[in-house]
Amino acid sequence: MLSTSYGPGWSVAKPNRHSEKPPRSRGGGVTITVIPKSAPGSDATKELVDDIRSLASDIESDTGARSLVTGTTALNIDISDKFSAAIAPYLALVVGLAVLVLILVFRSILVPVKAALGFLLSVLASLGALVAVFQWGWLKDLVGLEQTGPIMSLMPILMVGIVFGLAMDYQVFLVTRMREAHVHGADARSAIESGFKHSATVVTAAALIMISVFAGFVGSQDAMIKALGFGLAVAVAFDAFIVRMTIVPAVLALLGKRAWSLPGWIDRILPSVDIEGENLTRHTPPPAIAEREPSFTGSSDEHR
Repeated sequence: MLSTSYGPGWSVAKPNRHSEKPPRSRGGGVTITVIPKSAPGSDATKELVDDIRSLASDIESDTGARSLVTGTTALNIDISDKFSAAIAPYLALVVGLAVLVLILVFRSILVPVKAALGFLLSVLASLGALVAVFQWGWLKDLVGLEQTGPIMSLMPILMVGIVFGLAMDYQVFLVTRMREAHVHGADARSAIESGFKHSATVVTAAALIMISVFAGFVGSQDAMIKALGFGLAVAVAFDAFIVRMTIVPAVLALLGKRAWSLPGWIDRILPSVDIEGENLTRHTPPPAIAEREPSFTGSSDEHR
C-alpha cells in the first residue's frame, strides 16, 4: 500500500495498474492511499512508485505543493535501493583490505589476487544458485519451498561478510603450508603437493562442519532463513571444494615460481610479518643437555 500526501485540493490521476481510495484531509493536507494490483516486490510496483514520485515532483515544481510518498511498499523499495547501491563499495573495501593483508602474509602479488577472485567467484555462484531455486523455482521441491519470490535485498551483504571470512580461512589453511614448503627449498610443484597433503584434511573437515550447520537452516519454515542457509551452504561447498582445493592448486602449478614472487620495491616497503614463527625458532638456542653424574653399580664392599 502506498500513501501519497499532497497539498489542499490536489489529487493524482488514476492509472489502470492500481486502485485508489478517496482522499482524506488531515490538517490542511490530503492523504491518498494507492493499492497496486501487482505484487509488492515486483518490477511493476517499483515503476508505479517511481511514476508517482515523478508526478509529485512535477506538481511541486508547478504549484509549490509538497508531495511525499510513503508506506511499507515504498519503504521496502527505498531500502532495497540503498542496499543495492552499497554492495559495490562494500565489496571493494572487503576485497581490497583482504588483498593487502594477504600480500603481507604470503609476500606475493598473484596469490592474494587469485584468492580474492576465487572469493568473488564463490559469492557469484551462491547468488546464482539462490536466484535459480528461490526466484526461478528450479528444484524448489527439494528444499521444501512452497512459493518463489524476489531475493531479500540484505541477502548479498550478509553472504559476502560470512563467506569472506570462511573463504579466507580456507585460503590461509591451505596455502600457508605450500608457502612454507617453498620457502624451505621445495620446488613449486613439490610445495603444492606437500601443502595440499597436510592441509586438505583440515579444510575438508571445516567445510563439512559449516555446510552441515548452514544446511540445517534449509528446513526452516521461514523463507528468508531457508534462503540464507541454502545460499551459505552452497557458497561454502563451492569455495572449499571447487575454488580452494581444485582451482587454487591448479593455478599455482601453472604459475610456478612466479606465484611466490614479489617486486623488490614492494618487498622493501612492506613490514616483515612472521606468522609461522620462523624467527623465534631461528633465534632460540637449543636446550642445554645436563651432564649426568656417573652411576655406580654393585655392592658397597666392591667400591671400598
